[in-house]
Amino acid sequence: MSFRSPKLLNAARDQPCMLCGSTGMTVAAHANSVALGKGTGIKAPDHRVAFVCGYHHDLIDGRAGRLNKEEKHELWMQAYLKTIALWFERDIVRVK
Repeated sequence: MSFRSPKLLNAARDQPCMLCGSTGMTVAAHANSVALGKGTGIKAPDHRVAFVCGYHHDLIDGRAGRLNKEEKHELWMQAYLKTIALWFERDIVRVK
């Protein structure tokens, strides 16, 4: 079973976009890579999300822009690494 956490996904709403810093429309964008847990009809685990605005989510998922697969993955990865740091800096995720 894949890891699911509505609390982690909902935490995105109160955070800035990890790519442009805008606030108010941030969502949790799941990884789109098979290597990171995505499958046909299956989202990647909820711990593989990047906090991004709707515009960047559309770019990453290919609904906007003309980015190739590698460019979309690189954009998501940049946001993902910043998202993980944010989780710990803002106490969204804690180590027991």
